[in-house]
Amino acid sequence: MIRLSGVGKTYDDGTVAVQELDLEVRRGELVCLVGPSGCGKSTTLKMINRLIEPTSGTIEIDGRDVTRQDPVRLRRDIGYVIQQVGLFPHQKIIANVMTVPLLHGESKATARSRATELLELVGLDPATYADRYPHQLSGGQQQRVGVARALAANPTLLLMDEPFGAVDPLVRTRLQDEFLRLQDELGVTVVFVTHDIDEAVRLGDRVAVFAVGGRLAQFDTPARLLGRPADDFVSDFVGSTSGLRRLAVIPLDPAHVQPVDGVRVGDLGAAIDVDATLGEALAVLLRHDRGMVAVRDGAQVVGVLTPDGVHQALRAALAEMSTA
Repeated sequence: MIRLSGVGKTYDDGTVAVQELDLEVRRGELVCLVGPSGCGKSTTLKMINRLIEPTSGTIEIDGRDVTRQDPVRLRRDIGYVIQQVGLFPHQKIIANVMTVPLLHGESKATARSRATELLELVGLDPATYADRYPHQLSGGQQQRVGVARALAANPTLLLMDEPFGAVDPLVRTRLQDEFLRLQDELGVTVVFVTHDIDEAVRLGDRVAVFAVGGRLAQFDTPARLLGRPADDFVSDFVGSTSGLRRLAVIPLDPAHVQPVDGVRVGDLGAAIDVDATLGEALAVLLRHDRGMVAVRDGAQVVGVLTPDGVHQALRAALAEMSTA
């Protein structure tokens, strides 16, 4: 889908923002770019849609070099969401979402129908929100509108630059959950910039960690990134709590679920789904202060999980990772 080959950006004053970057994003994948301020992650995102021109290298989308395309047309075909949202303050919400379809030559009726559909998709009832202005919405609601507008042209590629960074932690978690649902439903390819490693490992299929100076330090799955940092910089960046973060990205291993023999399921008081992460499982165990929790597959209880089972599953995942 996207291939960056030897891409670099050096400014006129000699500042190197990105150096010799090789990066490939597969179709339908959600890739997070993460790193400290000044590491080149936002510059990389903006080079993909030519808001910033690369100094060297090539950037291809579906095999076509973006530097050989009309930049305005290129941007119209790519969804783009930023932290500041960028809604037009003088336009109603429905008009904001209709903007891109109208630029593509759609009729007002078609654009309105598409905008209404997208507001419903992002969890904003059109009957309630369509005729409001941006200042009448909360920060989280404005971000949802920004996502809806970015999706209005049916893009196959969505670029997101710190989109949830300006909202409070509770709203941010809800937005992340909603976005993961949307991305899974629509299958759109996403490149997502964040400075927050927790957000990166929670959302990303793969995570690219950038170091200051525009160096790509590691590009890997969240589990491997947390379990096997490539160097000292990555190790320091993911932090001393990487073990806890790892629980949130490793799925429960059914091999470590114990049979329910001799246990009355009604006595357990809590249950988790068989596809839960180890972090979710441990959270339920701690929240309910129980020695075990029921594991269900749909309506059927398939076994129980204990803290020892969580530990065994984590050790098994790390052992598998070390031999991969």
